[in-house]
Amino acid sequence: MKKALVVGLNEYPGCPLDWCDNDAIAIQELIEANGDGSPNFDVKLITDTCTKTDLRAAVKQLFEGDADIALLYFSGHGAETDGGYLCTTDFSSGDLGLRMTDILSWANDSHCKNKVIILDCCFAAKMGESLLVNNNSVLGEGVTIIAASQSWQTSEENGAIQHGVFTDLLIQGLKGGAADISGNITPASLYSFVDQSLGAWQQRPVFKTNISQFLPLRNIQPKVPKQILRKLCQYFENPTDEYELDPSYEYTNSPKVDHKLVEPYANPDKVAIFKELQLFESVGLIEPVGAEHMYFAAMESKSCKLTALGLHYWRLSKDKRF
Repeated sequence: MKKALVVGLNEYPGCPLDWCDNDAIAIQELIEANGDGSPNFDVKLITDTCTKTDLRAAVKQLFEGDADIALLYFSGHGAETDGGYLCTTDFSSGDLGLRMTDILSWANDSHCKNKVIILDCCFAAKMGESLLVNNNSVLGEGVTIIAASQSWQTSEENGAIQHGVFTDLLIQGLKGGAADISGNITPASLYSFVDQSLGAWQQRPVFKTNISQFLPLRNIQPKVPKQILRKLCQYFENPTDEYELDPSYEYTNSPKVDHKLVEPYANPDKVAIFKELQLFESVGLIEPVGAEHMYFAAMESKSCKLTALGLHYWRLSKDKRF
């Protein structure tokens, strides 16, 4: 069970924004389904205008119940006054909108297992900055915040891409840029993707969390199918083993291909294994020993071995974690 409140507000009197509705619609479309089309989040979308009363009711409803993930995404104006605000389109000088401390308090008190708050607004990192929220620690158990900018920074829009700079990177990450080898996109991997994509002179995103295990926000087609990934511990019985190769593993080493042949000739069973080993090598799980490429490792009867990343996935396959 996953639910999300996705908000993109443009119509601020006297200070309108241009692309926050685009941000929200794009996020909604991505998180509603996984990469294979299977259902993901049940999304409530709010765009263009929203009063403080309506946003307050929607956020409180989001954090009710016991969903696996309750996700709040907000794109709009933010204010740094009095601990920070998500500005609603009925704001005034005396009432800017929804206080960040109130939102965090509702998230902290929620029985939902994971509460994820993603903010693309100015001063976004004000969320969770206060020392205490209603006598609770800043982040309750299961709460994660991904903020577009530091607590003193603005969050930029880009007319060329018709999205916020931060949200455009979120979109790329959710499409697959932030996926791990198994195809999982978690809050941590999504933040890491955004963080690495922004330079030192740009707005700097912020990540805050109090969680022991992330659930994926979205799944895409894995870079290595799980049924193949599980074979890693079959090919390497021990983590320090090397898998011995010879020319029979290379499918082009066949009389049907016009070039110099090397015995033993291509063997269909070994060719199938070698294709899986090459797939492991393409995502950095194994590497050839004493050769630049897997092709030469086979043709020169050398071997391949696990990389440091491969060792991690070898342990997961050994423990039947996927």
